[in-house]
Amino acid sequence: MTIAPLSPIRAAGTTLKLYVALPALFLVIAVLLWWMVVPGNPFESAPIVGTCISWVVLLGAISLLRHVPRRRVGAIIVAGTVLLGLLAVAAPPRTSNDSARYAWDGIVQKAGISPYSHVPVDETLGDLRPDWLFQPGASGDDGRTACAKDLFGTESVAAFGYPSGNPLCTAINRPHVPTIYPPTAEIYFAGVRAAVADSVGYLPFQLGGLFISVAVGLMLLVVLARRGLPLHLAAVWGWSPFVQLEAVNNAHVDLLGGALILAAGMLLTGGKPLRSGVAFGAAVATKLIPVIAAPALLFRRPARFIAAAVATFALLYVPYLAAAGEGVLGFLPGYLKEEGYSQSGGIRFGLAQLVSAGPWPPVLSAAALAVVSLVVLRRTRAGNVWEQQTVMIGLTLLIVSPNYPWYALMLLPFVVLSRRWEYVAVILALDVIYMVPTVAPFSGPLNQGVLLLAAVAIASGAWLRHRGRSRVAVIQGLQTKAPHSPAAAR
Repeated sequence: MTIAPLSPIRAAGTTLKLYVALPALFLVIAVLLWWMVVPGNPFESAPIVGTCISWVVLLGAISLLRHVPRRRVGAIIVAGTVLLGLLAVAAPPRTSNDSARYAWDGIVQKAGISPYSHVPVDETLGDLRPDWLFQPGASGDDGRTACAKDLFGTESVAAFGYPSGNPLCTAINRPHVPTIYPPTAEIYFAGVRAAVADSVGYLPFQLGGLFISVAVGLMLLVVLARRGLPLHLAAVWGWSPFVQLEAVNNAHVDLLGGALILAAGMLLTGGKPLRSGVAFGAAVATKLIPVIAAPALLFRRPARFIAAAVATFALLYVPYLAAAGEGVLGFLPGYLKEEGYSQSGGIRFGLAQLVSAGPWPPVLSAAALAVVSLVVLRRTRAGNVWEQQTVMIGLTLLIVSPNYPWYALMLLPFVVLSRRWEYVAVILALDVIYMVPTVAPFSGPLNQGVLLLAAVAIASGAWLRHRGRSRVAVIQGLQTKAPHSPAAAR
Protein backbone atom coordinates (compact mmCIF):
# COMPACT_ATOMS: atom_id res chain seq x y z
CA MET A 1 0.00 0.00 0.00
CA THR A 2 1.40 3.41 -0.97
CA ILE A 3 0.47 6.77 0.51
CA ALA A 4 -0.68 9.29 -2.04
CA PRO A 5 1.24 12.57 -1.99
CA LEU A 6 -0.49 15.73 -0.89
CA SER A 7 -2.39 17.53 -3.59
CA PRO A 8 -0.83 20.83 -4.74
CA ILE A 9 -3.74 22.78 -3.23
CA ARG A 10 -3.47 21.04 0.14
CA ALA A 11 0.32 21.41 0.18
CA ALA A 12 0.00 25.11 -0.59
CA GLY A 13 -2.53 25.48 2.24
CA THR A 14 -0.18 23.82 4.70
CA THR A 15 2.71 26.04 3.57
CA LEU A 16 0.52 29.13 4.03
CA LYS A 17 -0.37 28.04 7.56
CA LEU A 18 3.22 27.33 8.60
CA TYR A 19 5.01 30.26 7.00
CA VAL A 20 2.37 33.01 7.11
CA ALA A 21 -0.47 32.35 9.54
CA LEU A 22 1.59 30.86 12.38
CA PRO A 23 4.23 33.65 12.43
CA ALA A 24 1.42 36.22 12.21
CA LEU A 25 -0.37 34.80 15.24
CA PHE A 26 2.90 34.56 17.15
CA LEU A 27 3.56 38.22 16.33
CA VAL A 28 0.11 39.14 17.67
CA ILE A 29 0.89 37.29 20.93
CA ALA A 30 4.22 39.15 21.17
CA VAL A 31 2.61 42.56 20.54
CA LEU A 32 -0.08 41.88 23.13
CA LEU A 33 2.56 40.81 25.65
CA TRP A 34 4.52 44.02 25.12
CA TRP A 35 1.33 46.05 25.46
CA MET A 36 0.63 44.29 28.75
CA VAL A 37 4.04 45.00 30.31
CA VAL A 38 5.24 48.23 28.65
CA PRO A 39 6.01 50.93 31.26
CA GLY A 40 3.73 53.92 31.33
CA ASN A 41 0.79 52.26 29.61
CA PRO A 42 -2.13 54.57 30.48
CA PHE A 43 -4.63 51.72 30.14
CA GLU A 44 -4.49 50.17 33.60
CA SER A 45 -6.51 47.12 32.58
CA ALA A 46 -4.06 46.16 29.82
CA PRO A 47 -2.81 43.05 31.70
CA ILE A 48 -6.23 41.41 32.06
CA VAL A 49 -7.52 42.50 28.65
CA GLY A 50 -4.30 41.45 26.96
CA THR A 51 -4.30 38.14 28.82
CA CYS A 52 -7.82 37.23 27.67
CA ILE A 53 -7.16 38.18 24.05
CA SER A 54 -3.81 36.37 24.07
CA TRP A 55 -5.41 33.11 25.20
CA VAL A 56 -7.78 33.28 22.23
CA VAL A 57 -4.93 33.99 19.80
CA LEU A 58 -2.91 31.18 21.42
CA LEU A 59 -5.68 28.71 20.58
CA GLY A 60 -5.23 29.56 16.91
CA ALA A 61 -1.45 29.26 17.13
CA ILE A 62 -1.73 25.85 18.80
CA SER A 63 -4.00 24.58 16.05
CA LEU A 64 -1.44 25.65 13.43
CA LEU A 65 1.47 24.09 15.32
CA ARG A 66 -0.15 20.71 14.65
CA HIS A 67 1.07 20.99 11.07
CA VAL A 68 4.73 21.43 12.08
CA PRO A 69 6.74 18.20 11.70
CA ARG A 70 7.19 16.43 15.04
CA ARG A 71 10.98 16.56 14.79
CA ARG A 72 10.91 20.36 14.57
CA VAL A 73 8.00 21.44 16.73
CA GLY A 74 9.91 21.24 20.01
CA ALA A 75 12.64 23.58 18.80
CA ILE A 76 10.04 26.04 17.49
CA ILE A 77 8.20 26.05 20.82
CA VAL A 78 11.38 26.61 22.81
CA ALA A 79 12.52 29.37 20.46
CA GLY A 80 9.13 31.06 20.77
CA THR A 81 9.26 30.78 24.56
CA VAL A 82 12.67 32.48 24.61
CA LEU A 83 11.59 35.27 22.24
CA LEU A 84 8.48 36.04 24.25
CA GLY A 85 10.51 35.84 27.44
CA LEU A 86 12.98 38.43 26.13
CA LEU A 87 10.04 40.76 25.57
CA ALA A 88 8.76 40.08 29.09
CA VAL A 89 12.13 40.91 30.70
CA ALA A 90 12.46 44.15 28.74
CA ALA A 91 10.13 45.89 31.22
CA PRO A 92 9.97 46.01 35.02
CA PRO A 93 7.43 43.79 36.79
CA ARG A 94 3.98 44.94 35.70
CA THR A 95 1.46 43.65 38.23
CA SER A 96 3.51 42.56 41.25
CA ASN A 97 6.54 43.79 43.18
CA ASP A 98 7.25 40.48 44.95
CA SER A 99 10.62 40.17 43.21
CA ALA A 100 11.77 43.28 45.08
CA ARG A 101 11.57 41.26 48.30
CA TYR A 102 13.39 38.39 46.59
CA ALA A 103 16.20 40.76 45.68
CA TRP A 104 16.44 42.23 49.18
CA ASP A 105 16.57 38.77 50.78
CA GLY A 106 19.34 37.81 48.35
CA ILE A 107 21.31 41.01 49.02
CA VAL A 108 21.05 40.49 52.77
CA GLN A 109 22.23 36.89 52.50
CA LYS A 110 25.15 37.90 50.30
CA ALA A 111 26.25 40.12 53.20
CA GLY A 112 26.20 37.07 55.50
CA ILE A 113 23.00 38.04 57.34
CA SER A 114 19.93 35.85 57.82
CA PRO A 115 16.94 37.18 55.84
CA TYR A 116 14.74 36.30 58.82
CA SER A 117 16.64 38.50 61.30
CA HIS A 118 15.68 42.03 60.16
CA VAL A 119 12.72 43.71 58.51
CA PRO A 120 13.48 45.83 55.40
CA VAL A 121 12.82 49.15 57.18
CA ASP A 122 15.41 48.29 59.87
CA GLU A 123 18.15 50.89 59.53
CA THR A 124 20.69 48.41 60.87
CA LEU A 125 21.00 47.27 57.25
CA GLY A 126 20.94 50.78 55.80
CA ASP A 127 24.35 50.39 54.16
CA LEU A 128 23.02 47.49 52.06
CA ARG A 129 20.14 49.42 50.53
CA PRO A 130 20.42 49.98 46.75
CA ASP A 131 18.73 53.05 45.26
CA TRP A 132 16.46 50.97 43.04
CA LEU A 133 14.86 49.44 46.17
CA PHE A 134 14.96 52.31 48.68
CA GLN A 135 14.64 56.07 48.47
CA PRO A 136 14.06 58.76 51.13
CA GLY A 137 10.43 59.77 51.41
CA ALA A 138 8.73 63.08 52.10
CA SER A 139 6.27 63.86 54.87
CA GLY A 140 2.83 64.86 53.71
CA ASP A 141 0.51 67.32 55.41
CA ASP A 142 -1.17 64.44 57.21
CA GLY A 143 2.15 63.17 58.61
CA ARG A 144 2.24 60.18 56.29
CA THR A 145 5.09 59.34 53.94
CA ALA A 146 4.58 60.50 50.37
CA CYS A 147 6.21 58.57 47.48
CA ALA A 148 6.21 59.15 43.75
CA LYS A 149 4.11 56.53 41.94
CA ASP A 150 6.79 55.43 39.44
CA LEU A 151 9.79 55.85 41.71
CA PHE A 152 10.95 52.24 41.28
CA GLY A 153 9.32 51.20 38.01
CA THR A 154 6.76 49.22 40.04
CA GLU A 155 4.56 50.10 42.99
CA SER A 156 6.06 52.49 45.55
CA VAL A 157 5.42 51.57 49.18
CA ALA A 158 5.40 54.34 51.78
CA ALA A 159 7.01 53.45 55.12
CA PHE A 160 9.03 54.79 58.02
CA GLY A 161 12.58 53.78 58.86
CA TYR A 162 13.17 51.94 62.11
CA PRO A 163 14.05 53.15 64.70
CA SER A 164 14.42 56.75 63.43
CA GLY A 165 10.90 57.05 62.01
CA ASN A 166 12.20 58.96 58.99
CA PRO A 167 9.98 58.82 55.87
CA LEU A 168 11.07 56.01 53.57
CA CYS A 169 9.96 54.80 50.14
CA THR A 170 10.63 51.26 48.98
CA ALA A 171 9.67 48.84 46.23
CA ILE A 172 9.25 46.04 48.80
CA ASN A 173 5.71 45.22 49.86
CA ARG A 174 5.07 44.80 53.58
CA PRO A 175 8.48 46.31 54.44
CA HIS A 176 7.65 46.39 58.16
CA VAL A 177 7.48 42.58 58.48
CA PRO A 178 10.12 39.84 58.11
CA THR A 179 10.29 37.68 55.02
CA ILE A 180 7.77 34.87 54.58
CA TYR A 181 9.73 32.70 52.17
CA PRO A 182 11.00 29.21 53.15
CA PRO A 183 14.58 28.01 52.62
CA THR A 184 14.47 26.69 49.04
CA ALA A 185 13.24 30.08 47.93
CA GLU A 186 15.88 31.83 50.02
CA ILE A 187 18.63 29.65 48.54
CA TYR A 188 17.35 30.58 45.08
CA PHE A 189 17.28 34.28 46.01
CA ALA A 190 20.83 34.11 47.32
CA GLY A 191 22.08 32.23 44.26
CA VAL A 192 20.58 34.67 41.78
CA ARG A 193 21.81 37.79 43.58
CA ALA A 194 25.28 36.34 44.23
CA ALA A 195 26.02 36.55 40.52
CA VAL A 196 25.24 40.28 40.11
CA ALA A 197 26.01 43.60 41.75
CA ASP A 198 23.51 44.97 44.27
CA SER A 199 22.84 47.89 41.94
CA VAL A 200 21.34 45.61 39.29
CA GLY A 201 17.56 45.71 39.42
CA TYR A 202 14.79 43.26 38.55
CA LEU A 203 16.42 41.65 35.52
CA PRO A 204 18.26 38.76 37.26
CA PHE A 205 15.09 37.21 38.64
CA GLN A 206 13.25 37.80 35.38
CA LEU A 207 16.00 35.95 33.52
CA GLY A 208 15.84 33.25 36.19
CA GLY A 209 12.10 32.95 35.54
CA LEU A 210 12.75 32.67 31.81
CA PHE A 211 15.36 29.96 32.37
CA ILE A 212 13.06 27.90 34.63
CA SER A 213 10.06 28.35 32.31
CA VAL A 214 12.14 26.99 29.41
CA ALA A 215 13.24 24.08 31.63
CA VAL A 216 9.60 23.30 32.42
CA GLY A 217 8.80 23.43 28.71
CA LEU A 218 11.56 20.93 28.00
CA MET A 219 10.26 18.63 30.75
CA LEU A 220 6.79 18.82 29.23
CA LEU A 221 8.18 17.90 25.82
CA VAL A 222 9.91 14.87 27.35
CA VAL A 223 6.76 13.63 29.07
CA LEU A 224 4.58 14.28 26.04
CA ALA A 225 7.03 12.33 23.87
CA ARG A 226 7.09 9.41 26.31
CA ARG A 227 3.31 9.26 26.34
CA GLY A 228 3.04 9.53 22.56
CA LEU A 229 1.06 12.77 22.82
CA PRO A 230 1.30 15.74 20.43
CA LEU A 231 4.37 17.80 21.23
CA HIS A 232 2.77 21.06 20.14
CA LEU A 233 0.72 21.03 23.36
CA ALA A 234 3.82 22.28 25.21
CA ALA A 235 3.21 25.70 23.63
CA VAL A 236 0.20 26.08 25.92
CA TRP A 237 2.84 26.53 28.62
CA GLY A 238 5.67 28.37 26.89
CA TRP A 239 3.62 30.74 24.75
CA SER A 240 0.85 31.46 27.23
CA PRO A 241 0.37 35.06 28.43
CA PHE A 242 0.00 33.71 31.95
CA VAL A 243 3.49 32.20 32.08
CA GLN A 244 5.17 35.14 30.38
CA LEU A 245 3.54 37.65 32.72
CA GLU A 246 3.71 35.83 36.05
CA ALA A 247 6.75 33.58 35.68
CA VAL A 248 8.99 35.87 33.63
CA ASN A 249 7.95 39.52 33.87
CA ASN A 250 6.80 39.33 37.51
CA ALA A 251 9.39 36.57 38.18
CA HIS A 252 7.32 34.77 40.82
CA VAL A 253 9.20 32.09 42.76
CA ASP A 254 6.06 29.91 42.60
CA LEU A 255 7.45 28.86 39.22
CA LEU A 256 10.33 27.09 40.98
CA GLY A 257 7.90 25.24 43.24
CA GLY A 258 5.84 24.14 40.23
CA ALA A 259 8.95 22.94 38.38
CA LEU A 260 9.98 20.85 41.39
CA ILE A 261 6.50 19.29 41.64
CA LEU A 262 6.69 18.36 37.97
CA ALA A 263 10.14 16.88 38.53
CA ALA A 264 8.79 14.91 41.50
CA GLY A 265 6.03 13.45 39.32
CA MET A 266 8.45 12.50 36.57
CA LEU A 267 10.81 10.81 39.02
CA LEU A 268 7.97 8.93 40.69
CA THR A 269 6.53 7.62 37.44
CA GLY A 270 10.09 6.58 36.57
CA GLY A 271 10.24 4.39 39.66
CA LYS A 272 12.39 6.66 41.84
CA PRO A 273 10.32 7.44 44.98
CA LEU A 274 13.29 8.60 47.10
CA ARG A 275 14.47 11.13 44.52
CA SER A 276 10.88 12.15 43.96
CA GLY A 277 10.46 12.78 47.68
CA VAL A 278 13.58 14.94 47.71
CA ALA A 279 12.23 17.05 44.85
CA PHE A 280 8.84 17.36 46.54
CA GLY A 281 10.36 18.31 49.89
CA ALA A 282 12.32 21.04 48.12
CA ALA A 283 9.12 22.19 46.39
CA VAL A 284 7.27 22.54 49.70
CA ALA A 285 10.27 24.41 51.11
CA THR A 286 9.89 26.90 48.26
CA LYS A 287 6.43 28.27 49.08
CA LEU A 288 4.63 25.71 51.35
CA ILE A 289 1.55 25.72 49.11
CA PRO A 290 2.98 22.90 46.90
CA VAL A 291 2.04 20.56 49.76
CA ILE A 292 -1.41 20.38 48.15
CA ALA A 293 0.13 18.19 45.43
CA ALA A 294 0.95 15.41 47.91
CA PRO A 295 -2.19 13.21 47.56
CA ALA A 296 -1.41 12.54 43.88
CA LEU A 297 2.18 11.55 44.68
CA LEU A 298 1.58 8.77 47.21
CA PHE A 299 0.77 5.93 44.81
CA ARG A 300 4.22 4.30 44.83
CA ARG A 301 6.09 3.39 48.04
CA PRO A 302 4.55 6.27 50.01
CA ALA A 303 6.66 5.61 53.13
CA ARG A 304 9.90 6.18 51.22
CA PHE A 305 8.47 9.19 49.44
CA ILE A 306 7.23 10.83 52.65
CA ALA A 307 10.45 10.11 54.54
CA ALA A 308 12.57 11.65 51.79
CA ALA A 309 10.29 14.69 51.51
CA VAL A 310 10.22 15.36 55.26
CA ALA A 311 13.97 14.86 55.62
CA THR A 312 14.69 17.22 52.72
CA PHE A 313 12.32 19.85 54.08
CA ALA A 314 13.92 19.66 57.54
CA LEU A 315 17.51 19.68 56.29
CA LEU A 316 16.88 22.76 54.16
CA TYR A 317 15.70 24.61 57.27
CA VAL A 318 18.69 23.62 59.45
CA PRO A 319 21.15 26.42 58.48
CA TYR A 320 18.45 29.09 58.66
CA LEU A 321 17.13 27.73 61.96
CA ALA A 322 20.64 27.84 63.40
CA ALA A 323 21.00 31.49 62.39
CA ALA A 324 17.54 32.86 63.26
CA GLY A 325 15.85 30.35 65.56
CA GLU A 326 12.07 30.59 65.57
CA GLY A 327 12.43 33.67 63.40
CA VAL A 328 12.45 31.32 60.39
CA LEU A 329 8.65 31.40 60.58
CA GLY A 330 8.94 34.98 59.40
CA PHE A 331 5.66 36.63 58.53
CA LEU A 332 3.87 33.32 57.87
CA PRO A 333 1.47 33.40 60.88
CA GLY A 334 0.62 37.03 60.22
CA TYR A 335 0.24 36.38 56.50
CA LEU A 336 -2.28 33.60 57.03
CA LYS A 337 -4.33 35.85 59.27
CA GLU A 338 -4.00 38.86 56.97
CA GLU A 339 -5.06 36.85 53.92
CA GLY A 340 -8.14 35.48 55.67
CA TYR A 341 -7.30 31.77 55.64
CA SER A 342 -8.71 31.37 59.15
CA GLN A 343 -11.90 33.32 58.62
CA SER A 344 -14.58 34.10 56.06
CA GLY A 345 -14.93 37.35 54.16
CA GLY A 346 -13.45 38.87 51.03
CA ILE A 347 -13.10 36.46 48.14
CA ARG A 348 -11.41 33.70 50.13
CA PHE A 349 -13.51 30.50 49.96
CA GLY A 350 -15.67 32.30 47.39
CA LEU A 351 -17.69 29.29 46.24
CA ALA A 352 -18.59 28.30 49.80
CA GLN A 353 -19.77 31.86 50.41
CA LEU A 354 -22.44 31.32 47.76
CA VAL A 355 -24.13 28.73 49.97
CA SER A 356 -23.18 29.77 53.50
CA ALA A 357 -22.15 32.68 55.66
CA GLY A 358 -20.56 33.44 59.01
CA PRO A 359 -17.91 30.96 60.14
CA TRP A 360 -19.07 28.23 57.75
CA PRO A 361 -17.25 28.96 54.43
CA PRO A 362 -13.82 27.89 55.79
CA VAL A 363 -15.36 24.79 57.37
CA LEU A 364 -17.22 23.75 54.23
CA SER A 365 -14.15 24.44 52.09
CA ALA A 366 -11.95 22.32 54.38
CA ALA A 367 -14.46 19.48 54.16
CA ALA A 368 -14.55 19.72 50.37
CA LEU A 369 -10.75 19.68 50.20
CA ALA A 370 -10.65 16.61 52.45
CA VAL A 371 -13.03 14.78 50.10
CA VAL A 372 -11.02 15.79 47.01
CA SER A 373 -7.79 14.65 48.68
CA LEU A 374 -9.21 11.24 49.62
CA VAL A 375 -10.65 10.65 46.14
CA VAL A 376 -7.36 11.63 44.48
CA LEU A 377 -5.40 9.48 46.93
CA ARG A 378 -7.50 6.42 46.08
CA ARG A 379 -7.59 6.93 42.33
CA THR A 380 -4.03 7.92 41.48
CA ARG A 381 -1.90 5.40 39.64
CA ALA A 382 1.25 5.75 37.54
CA GLY A 383 -0.88 5.91 34.41
CA ASN A 384 -3.10 8.78 35.54
CA VAL A 385 -0.87 10.83 37.86
CA TRP A 386 -0.99 13.92 35.63
CA GLU A 387 -4.78 13.87 35.47
CA GLN A 388 -5.12 13.45 39.22
CA GLN A 389 -2.56 16.16 39.89
CA THR A 390 -4.62 18.52 37.74
CA VAL A 391 -7.73 17.67 39.72
CA MET A 392 -5.99 18.03 43.09
CA ILE A 393 -4.29 21.35 42.44
CA GLY A 394 -7.04 22.83 40.28
CA LEU A 395 -9.89 22.10 42.69
CA THR A 396 -7.84 23.28 45.66
CA LEU A 397 -7.22 26.64 44.01
CA LEU A 398 -10.88 26.87 43.01
CA ILE A 399 -12.17 26.06 46.49
CA VAL A 400 -9.70 28.22 48.41
CA SER A 401 -9.79 30.98 45.74
CA PRO A 402 -6.56 32.84 46.58
CA ASN A 403 -6.16 36.42 45.40
CA TYR A 404 -2.99 35.62 43.51
CA PRO A 405 -3.07 34.01 40.05
CA TRP A 406 0.62 33.04 40.13
CA TYR A 407 -0.24 30.20 42.51
CA ALA A 408 -1.55 28.48 39.37
CA LEU A 409 1.97 28.28 37.90
CA MET A 410 2.06 24.83 39.50
CA LEU A 411 -1.26 23.91 37.83
CA LEU A 412 -0.71 24.69 34.14
CA PRO A 413 2.00 22.04 33.47
CA PHE A 414 -0.39 19.32 34.60
CA VAL A 415 -3.23 20.79 32.55
CA VAL A 416 -0.97 20.39 29.51
CA LEU A 417 -0.04 16.79 30.34
CA SER A 418 -3.58 15.74 31.24
CA ARG A 419 -5.22 17.77 28.46
CA ARG A 420 -7.95 18.79 30.86
CA TRP A 421 -8.25 22.21 29.28
CA GLU A 422 -11.28 23.16 31.32
CA TYR A 423 -8.95 23.86 34.25
CA VAL A 424 -7.55 26.86 32.38
CA ALA A 425 -10.77 28.48 33.59
CA VAL A 426 -9.35 28.41 37.12
CA ILE A 427 -6.31 30.40 35.95
CA LEU A 428 -8.51 32.93 34.15
CA ALA A 429 -10.76 33.27 37.21
CA LEU A 430 -7.78 34.03 39.45
CA ASP A 431 -6.51 36.52 36.85
CA VAL A 432 -9.84 38.35 36.93
CA ILE A 433 -9.96 38.35 40.74
CA TYR A 434 -6.48 39.88 40.94
CA MET A 435 -6.34 42.20 37.93
CA VAL A 436 -9.83 43.64 37.53
CA PRO A 437 -10.04 46.90 39.53
CA THR A 438 -12.05 46.67 42.74
CA VAL A 439 -15.25 48.67 42.35
CA ALA A 440 -17.83 48.32 45.10
CA PRO A 441 -20.41 46.84 45.12
CA PHE A 442 -19.64 44.97 41.89
CA SER A 443 -16.31 43.34 42.69
CA GLY A 444 -17.74 40.71 45.07
CA PRO A 445 -20.40 39.37 42.68
CA LEU A 446 -17.91 39.52 39.77
CA ASN A 447 -15.31 37.48 41.66
CA GLN A 448 -17.83 34.89 42.78
CA GLY A 449 -19.28 34.82 39.28
CA VAL A 450 -15.97 33.95 37.62
CA LEU A 451 -15.32 31.25 40.24
CA LEU A 452 -18.76 29.80 39.52
CA LEU A 453 -18.07 29.87 35.77
CA ALA A 454 -14.80 28.04 36.38
CA ALA A 455 -16.64 25.42 38.44
CA VAL A 456 -19.19 25.01 35.64
CA ALA A 457 -16.38 24.62 33.09
CA ILE A 458 -14.73 21.89 35.17
CA ALA A 459 -18.01 20.08 35.73
CA SER A 460 -18.85 20.31 32.02
CA GLY A 461 -15.45 18.97 31.06
CA ALA A 462 -15.84 16.02 33.44
CA TRP A 463 -19.31 15.27 32.08
CA LEU A 464 -18.23 15.43 28.43
CA ARG A 465 -15.24 13.20 29.16
CA HIS A 466 -17.42 10.64 30.95
CA ARG A 467 -19.94 10.74 28.11
CA GLY A 468 -17.16 10.19 25.57
CA ARG A 469 -15.81 7.20 27.50
CA SER A 470 -19.28 5.72 27.77
CA ARG A 471 -19.86 6.09 24.04
CA VAL A 472 -16.52 4.42 23.27
CA ALA A 473 -17.37 1.57 25.64
CA VAL A 474 -20.75 1.03 23.93
CA ILE A 475 -19.16 1.01 20.46
CA GLN A 476 -16.48 -1.41 21.58
CA GLY A 477 -19.14 -3.63 23.12
CA LEU A 478 -21.15 -3.68 19.89
CA GLN A 479 -18.03 -4.47 17.86
CA THR A 480 -17.19 -7.34 20.19
CA LYS A 481 -20.68 -8.84 19.85
CA ALA A 482 -21.00 -8.28 16.10
CA PRO A 483 -19.16 -11.46 14.93
CA HIS A 484 -21.51 -13.64 17.02
CA SER A 485 -24.74 -12.10 15.71
CA PRO A 486 -27.06 -14.15 13.43
CA ALA A 487 -26.42 -11.78 10.56
CA ALA A 488 -22.70 -12.31 10.82
CA ALA A 489 -23.19 -16.09 10.95
CA ARG A 490 -25.12 -16.05 7.69
